[in-house]
Amino acid sequence: MITAAIVIAVIALVLVLALGFEVLHLRRRVSVVPEEGGVYEALRRLDEDLAAVESVVSDLVPRLESVETRLPFAIRHVAVVAYDAFGDVTGRLSRSIALLNEKSDGVVISLLVSRDETRWFTKMVRGGSGAERLSPEEQAAVDRARGR
Repeated sequence: MITAAIVIAVIALVLVLALGFEVLHLRRRVSVVPEEGGVYEALRRLDEDLAAVESVVSDLVPRLESVETRLPFAIRHVAVVAYDAFGDVTGRLSRSIALLNEKSDGVVISLLVSRDETRWFTKMVRGGSGAERLSPEEQAAVDRARGR
């Protein structure tokens, strides 16, 4: 008799807990419905908010198109090669820096460091090749920038 009462009490407790969770779930769903203005007013405000978002998105479309048209010309690949340009200075202080876009067009900047002075040069790059003859270090910078 006592075990039957315990079993019934456990079943009743489980049912109470299940119903309690169901009530909490329904309260959360009902809390979305506004108290003032009704459902129609909430839908009207939602429609106004959606119209505002659509307006912002339509304003962003031309900007995005502008960025997309300029993106292929942006610097996307960069590499630096360090080396000793002259015999009187060691420590690999000279540098060749390749700055290339998506089409492998860009520029190589070389800084040649000697004991007395630093010289710098720029050379244009088109399609991964120099418009002028590139030094081995400059070509190495271009190749690294292109992932080769």
